[in-house]
Amino acid sequence: MAAGRSTAAALGAWIVFGDEAGQSLRPPRARSWGRIGRTPVVRVRGRGSGRVSMAGMTCFRRGDRSRLIYSFRFHRGRKSEPRGFTWQDYRDLIVRAHNQLKGPIVLVWDNLRTHLMPQIKDFIAANEDWLTVFHFPSYAPDLNPQEGIWSLVKRMIGNLAAANLDQLAAAVKRSLKKTQYRRRTSSTTASWAPARP
Repeated sequence: MAAGRSTAAALGAWIVFGDEAGQSLRPPRARSWGRIGRTPVVRVRGRGSGRVSMAGMTCFRRGDRSRLIYSFRFHRGRKSEPRGFTWQDYRDLIVRAHNQLKGPIVLVWDNLRTHLMPQIKDFIAANEDWLTVFHFPSYAPDLNPQEGIWSLVKRMIGNLAAANLDQLAAAVKRSLKKTQYRRRTSSTTASWAPARP
């Protein structure tokens, strides 16, 4: 991780942490209020097709406010639909981040199979003038501030019993928008701001 920070500082680049998550119609567990001794229970079917896949990037650069850039994919259970993000989706998200940040990027993400595909490697090599990529160790969710964003989003929708995929997608988008435009960065992400020399 030190290599990622020093490279970003040397290039004057944004250090960008990428990750993906998903949410089905079964809501995540969350805390709520209830009468003493009576745990409130929301019953949901837990069946039916539908999943919201999210790919996000938290972006930091000294002297600039942090950014959150994300993308969605809906899977409605149809056979023709991809269940998650393809390498083209990740490529397009990186290009969008570059266009919005208007500067070089040092991308740090995990070793997901899609991240290691030859097409992604070719894309990285073709854009090495503004894109540098590092990978997290094999299993290191605590190192990635984007994991904190997903945790916050799932906490916000924890008490939602969505009736259908559209309602779930609207709730996820709403919680991500709230997170994106918060005036203060959470401690999870702030701890990863590039260190001062």
